[in-house]
Order: sequence, then structure tokens, then C-alpha cells
Amino acid sequence: MPDKAIYTRDVGIDIHDPDAGIERLLEIMRRLRDPETGCPWDIEQDFDTIAPYTIEEAYEVADAIERRDWKELEGELGDLLLQSVYHTAMGEEAGHFTFQSVVRNISDKMVARHPHVFGDESRDKSAEQQTADWEAIKAKERKGKAQARTLDGVALGLPGMTRAVKLQKRLARVGFDWNDTASVLDKIVEEAGELVKARDTLTQDAVEDEFGDLLFVMANLARHLGVDPEVAVRRTNSKVERRFAAIEDRLAALGKTPSDSDLAEMDALWNAVKADERADATKS
Repeated sequence: MPDKAIYTRDVGIDIHDPDAGIERLLEIMRRLRDPETGCPWDIEQDFDTIAPYTIEEAYEVADAIERRDWKELEGELGDLLLQSVYHTAMGEEAGHFTFQSVVRNISDKMVARHPHVFGDESRDKSAEQQTADWEAIKAKERKGKAQARTLDGVALGLPGMTRAVKLQKRLARVGFDWNDTASVLDKIVEEAGELVKARDTLTQDAVEDEFGDLLFVMANLARHLGVDPEVAVRRTNSKVERRFAAIEDRLAALGKTPSDSDLAEMDALWNAVKADERADATKS
């Protein structure tokens, strides 16, 4: 049971005061986690059970930004902030850290990583040079954390394609990378051939392994092309949703549903929707 002193209520904070700021939110979380008077669900949670919600909220922030829904973004940012407050509350209970120590840590980090703003270094640098300096500072920080290997410290919880790109960036900094996209495309052809061979002759585990290799090289191609693979696939997902909704509308006009149709008809409608989109884009 956590030390009850942690849950001493701050009588100076009115949780119903909309202008009480971050202290109001911290006090709300303290009360939710109070082992005697808090919410049973909130009391039961730990880092592992809350982590999936944290990831989900980050994606919902990205989704609101992509849709340019600024009002919803305001709410989603609040949901994401709550995740930080949740984790820091649990960290305080376990004696690991506090909200204030987390704030101090990130503030110190931002000052240290921007010597051209907060220190004596010149601001007269290109964005590329500033990025290189940032990575050099991060590499020095990793050494201080006993993360001396090239690929140490790349978060395991990242989406697979995002983590693949980050691993490849680290490898590229030490020269383990192709020099041009043509070489990457050749590797994609090679990996696709190995996947076909695995499909025909090997186990399902081997097929999964070869499929992963192909995805990893695709992530590298995205990096060489300056494309974020997660953004690209989300864009395609949205396109598929939009076009298939249009297909359903056209089928409905015929008194049909997708279940009443077949692949040939729906594929023809797909091409018609795509052609209409291209025509509309040309007009605009």
C-alpha cells in the first residue's frame, strides 16, 4: 500500500475551479488514486495497464491534427496530458519520481539540447546542422546512460515502421546504409523474391520472418524518399475508407449493398470513383 502521505489533499486547490490550472488536474488525480476514497478502477491501474491508453491518446492527437479539427485537438491534448499526470502519480506513489521532477527533467533537457538558444553557441546554423548537433547531444546523453551501442535506446513500444526508421537512421549515421534509392529498390526486389520462396516452400514462421524483412526495407525506402511510412499508410487507409464509402453510395443508388455485388463490379466502381477524384483535383 502506498504511503498515505502522498494522498494528503491540497485544501488550497478547489477541484471545481476551472481556472486552477495544472494544480487542479494533479489534485484530481491524487483524489482518484486515494486508496480509501478514490475511484476503484483508477486505484487498480498500474504503468502496464495505462500504457496502452497513452499510446492510443497520442494517436488520437495525430488524428485530430490530420483532420485539422482544432477544437477536438484541444480535447485530445488534454487527454494526452492526463496520461502524463497518471504516470507521474504512480511514479510518485512508488517513490520513482514526481510531476515536478518530470517537468524539471524535460526542462533541463531542452535547455541542454538548444545551446544555440539558451547558451553561447551561434544561431547561425542550417536546420540540417541543428539536427546533427541535436543527435550528437543525444548520443552523448546515451553514453551517460550506459547506452553505448549504436542501436541502444530506441524505444521498444514504438509502432513497428516508426521504430524501423529510427533504427535505420542510427545505422546510417555510422555508414551502414545504401547510398541511393536504386540500391534500396534492388533490395526490395530481392526480399520480395525471398518472401515468395518462403511462401511456397517454408513454414509460416519463415514467411513471417521474410515478410518482416520486406517491411523493414520498405521503411528504409520511405526514409530515403523523405516519407514517414506511418503517415503514408494512414493516408492510404483514409483514401480506402473514402473510396469504399463512395462505392457503397453508388451501390445503394442501385438498390444494392456490397454483399449483393461482386469483385468485378466493385472494382469497376472503385476505378470510377478514382477517376472522379482525379477530375475534381484537376478542376481545383
